[in-house]
Amino acid sequence: MGTLQYLAEGFATALQWHNLLFAFIGVLIGTAVGVLPGIGPMSGVALLIPVTASMTSGLGPEEAATSSIILLAGVYYGAMYGGSTTSILLNTPGESSSVVTTLDGYQMARQGRAGAALSIAAIGSFAAGLVALLALILLADPLSNVAIKFGPADYFSLMLLGLCAVSGLAGKSVTKALIMTICGLLLATIGMDTVSGVARFTFDIPILYSGLEFLTVAVGLFALGEVFKTILEKDASAGSTAKIGRILPTRQDLKDSTGPIARGSLLGFFIGILPGAGATLASFFSYIMEKKLSKQPETFGKGNIAGVAAPESANNAASGGAMIPLLTLGIPGSGTTAILMGALIMYNIQPGPLLFDEHPQVAWGLIASMLIGNLMLLVLNMPLVKVFAKIIQTPPKYLLPIIIAISVFGVYAVQVQLFDLLLLLGCGVIGFLLARNDYPLAPLVLGLVLGPMIENNMRRALTTSNGDFMIFLQKPLSAIFLLIAVLWLLVPILMKKRGKKVVVNEEG
Repeated sequence: MGTLQYLAEGFATALQWHNLLFAFIGVLIGTAVGVLPGIGPMSGVALLIPVTASMTSGLGPEEAATSSIILLAGVYYGAMYGGSTTSILLNTPGESSSVVTTLDGYQMARQGRAGAALSIAAIGSFAAGLVALLALILLADPLSNVAIKFGPADYFSLMLLGLCAVSGLAGKSVTKALIMTICGLLLATIGMDTVSGVARFTFDIPILYSGLEFLTVAVGLFALGEVFKTILEKDASAGSTAKIGRILPTRQDLKDSTGPIARGSLLGFFIGILPGAGATLASFFSYIMEKKLSKQPETFGKGNIAGVAAPESANNAASGGAMIPLLTLGIPGSGTTAILMGALIMYNIQPGPLLFDEHPQVAWGLIASMLIGNLMLLVLNMPLVKVFAKIIQTPPKYLLPIIIAISVFGVYAVQVQLFDLLLLLGCGVIGFLLARNDYPLAPLVLGLVLGPMIENNMRRALTTSNGDFMIFLQKPLSAIFLLIAVLWLLVPILMKKRGKKVVVNEEG
């Protein structure tokens, strides 16, 4: 009864007119932040902290903290939804967790099904928000205890499994997917070594000391690569604008999306709980899972609605899951939750085991506002689907400059460096050449994202074991993840060899 009573008090706090206004402003700004590549939820939340401090100056300390965190959290999950819009319409991922949505979302848009893709993204995001909220209420304490038991060896093996599983995103060749994964990992090593402080692959160029900006590479490969393809190949399908069919999804679309939304929401939430895993890994894993479960895996990457529903649900559920270690343990699970934690500490509120006892208004007010914010996102975005869908009907001569402008503005805004624009251009050319030769781009992007985390966890694990690599097999969870990773690579190869033998015997 205590939990329900606290939740009711949380809704009483979240439904105050000024908190409703803060939630609305948060999701509105969050959607805009998600649409613009380069800003991302982390930058959006960081930029708004001083703004919220001045907006809540007339309130008491507890009320000011609650209102501020409601607005900042709104920006966080609003950005998770907003990233899908440009991914679907322009093949331009707004932020890292939207990369997977481009694979099928953009193909749906080109087939005249942009409305259905955007609607399913909105419905999936809302459903995932509900699932995350219910799980947050019921499972916060037990799940936080499980998450804290994950050691560096377990994280290393989990992320290695993620890289092996990405072979499921391959086009026709697993070999090409693994080559791209290795390329992503190699690019991730550029910069200063976090342990020894030695510069690696920087060639004495100061701008490279901080490594390659992930979003510059992703936007270059996907968005500019598509621009070059349209210009150089005079793509027939891009030349004639796709007709927009239905704006709302059909009954069949809803039927095909129900399972992926449910599975993506649950998987995303549980991955979101793990510190460091985050929404990007959740969206990749959910996409891979749907492709493995599908009776028609060959339709993925060609406009399968499950390829939009699953990752969009997963990345929104992960943002809810990331709140558990933040609120119950005081451990931020991602860059954005680290900034949210900083905002709470700024108001003299320490996230951790005592938060729910000492500041129930802040904790439960935030949880209740997440439901209200997700409902606002659905109401805000569903009527705009028709407006957004019209973007794809813009003739290429107008649309291509818009894509280039959004890409250049978004990338330049991150570090305000000319180098980033040159890198963007280079990645655009490379993206075009790779896509034309059937090299999948998604594994490279995941390798670039997970590379630093894999290296850090491997070195932490080896530090605790005095350099003994057996630690990865001695830890039960780590050994299980590694076994699954090996099987993931070997089973398809063995099945293919067995299939060839059967064909030879039949012909013989």
